[in-house]
Amino acid sequence: QVQFVESGGGLVKPGGSLRLSCVVSETIGSGVGMGWYRQAPGKEREWVALITSVGSITYIDSVKGRFTISRDSAKNTVHLQMTDLRPEDTAVYYCNYVDRPYGPWARGTQVTVSS
Repeated sequence: QVQFVESGGGLVKPGGSLRLSCVVSETIGSGVGMGWYRQAPGKEREWVALITSVGSITYIDSVKGRFTISRDSAKNTVHLQMTDLRPEDTAVYYCNYVDRPYGPWARGTQVTVSS
């Protein structure tokens, strides 16, 4: 069964940056879609940034121009570079598959944006 291990979260002030990483226990070559998701307190989990199985990259409107998703297939790792962070970005961030059934959701990594 696939496992995801997210890291890189933390407490940052508005305008700050963080780089999240997700190590996947299985190969994530070019044919595997991966994404970052987040869940804020009291809200449903939502997708944030996706790399589809055909290589298309999509961002939720609220993070366009601020977040960048990338994939290192050799290391089975997906990154999310986050800049110009805002309080509304506060959430637990998760990675999981795209274009296929979800794997088990891991514990995620907490991102808190606060002054």
